[in-house]
Amino acid sequence: MEHSLRYVAVEGPIGVGKTTLAQRLAKSLRGKLIQEAPEKNPFLDAFYRDPELYGLPTQLQFLMNRRESLRYMTENLQESPFWVSDFLFAKDRLFAGLTLDAPQYDLYNSIANELAFDLVVPDLVVYLQAPLEVLYDRIEKRGKLSEQAIASNYIERLQRAYTELFYNYTDTPVLIVNASEIDFATNDSDYGQLLRQITTIKAGRHYFNPSAELA
Repeated sequence: MEHSLRYVAVEGPIGVGKTTLAQRLAKSLRGKLIQEAPEKNPFLDAFYRDPELYGLPTQLQFLMNRRESLRYMTENLQESPFWVSDFLFAKDRLFAGLTLDAPQYDLYNSIANELAFDLVVPDLVVYLQAPLEVLYDRIEKRGKLSEQAIASNYIERLQRAYTELFYNYTDTPVLIVNASEIDFATNDSDYGQLLRQITTIKAGRHYFNPSAELA
């Protein structure tokens, strides 16, 4: 499929389906996939049990992991005409703001500012949205033990933080997707419509709902 995109980032709260979509986009557009790989964060399980105690090391480890992944892509763009990631580097501060107290956040922020300045910026961010009950259901069905320990109020706060982030986000074009009834893994019709919109996107903010006719 013809397109002019070099790099697309897929974003959204836990359980919304961003990794599944990113994987399929990489396959459809013959690109390279960069994934978060939360299993590489040795503090994550402990954070879900005690976010106050393990918030700072968890967040700094994610920051370094995301920086390492995007630094690799930045230095090796010529390896592939298209790249896709299941995270946006700018969202790292979103999680830090939810979990760190003021002194910790100041320390985190000073480090994040130093690490972000030379990374490639996406041509498009695909932001997946879904109601809280859908997120809870998907998290339960995935059956990851660490995720089962996440407090429901944390998921609610996270969803609100994502909404605020992308309401104010102007760094790149954004495609906001109603993902509550979409199965990106098996529903070829919905995925095909979304793929066509992604590959023809223009500057600004756009919306995708599979039940509505595309513009």
